[in-house]
Amino acid sequence: MKHNVKITIIILVMFLLTQFIGLYVVNSYASQKVVDGQMVNNTGKILPYGMGIQEEDQNFDLTSTLFSLLFSLIIAISLIFFLIKIKAKFIMRTWFFVVSTIALGISFTAFLPSIKYASWIGLAIALPFAIGKIYKREIVTHNLTELFIYPGIAAVFVPILQIFSIIILLFVISIYDMWAVWKSKIMQKMAKFQMEEVNVFGGFFIPYASKKVKNKIKELKIKFSSKKKLQKEFEKSKLKISLAILGGGDIVFPIIASGVVLKVWGIIPALIVTLGAFLGLMGLLIFSEKKKMYPAMPFITAGIFLGMLISWIFII
Repeated sequence: MKHNVKITIIILVMFLLTQFIGLYVVNSYASQKVVDGQMVNNTGKILPYGMGIQEEDQNFDLTSTLFSLLFSLIIAISLIFFLIKIKAKFIMRTWFFVVSTIALGISFTAFLPSIKYASWIGLAIALPFAIGKIYKREIVTHNLTELFIYPGIAAVFVPILQIFSIIILLFVISIYDMWAVWKSKIMQKMAKFQMEEVNVFGGFFIPYASKKVKNKIKELKIKFSSKKKLQKEFEKSKLKISLAILGGGDIVFPIIASGVVLKVWGIIPALIVTLGAFLGLMGLLIFSEKKKMYPAMPFITAGIFLGMLISWIFII
């Protein structure tokens, strides 16, 4: 097992909770939904901040939409690598802040009643959380906001995808994830740069330590009241702090997949797909080895595909 039982359970619970929040947010903005096996119009909320699509634009050509999305992902990934290369920390942090604020605003608005200026109220609630996440670097705030950021992002992409396109997208992302972690090591470099240089990480981030190290940390905190002195002492002591991380892509793509299934097949298949993603991640965390890096998406994708297959055979 890569992490201890407690940390593994925390990651799994956070992952599952985010998936459920994601289904709720996606469903809140759905223009159509499945009722008794039939597709019916749904008077849901409109995606705020100009992220929604017009009704006449909802009939997409699957091939062009898929290629456009894949091309956009390639451009985004290339841009991230370029910013890392030139060490553009301010730009990356600003980028994280803007995306986090908008995504949080979308998610929070989904939980608000359909009142005038609901989206602006959601944005007002999102703003202090985004500031705390990006500029305060506090673990609880970071992970709390992650629960709502990815549902907001997923709500933007679900309307433009169908079953076939999400299958292809998951397959491509999984291949890329394996290459980026096992072959090129780009994923490790990107995560290291985010955490050490930008001081921001996209995904769940849980530091933990042994009892001996925890006691040492308590002693140092009692001895040194100044944060600067305490930080220097931490560096001198070379205390071993372990990190449990789960990247943002590993969280958002399962939400998008279950959201598309919810839109096309209904709630039960969507929940089965969510369960499949959860089991895929759980299998990875249980059977992976310490001090080794693993791409999570291939395992999560396998679970998603299994959930889709079961739904297609027994429910659809």
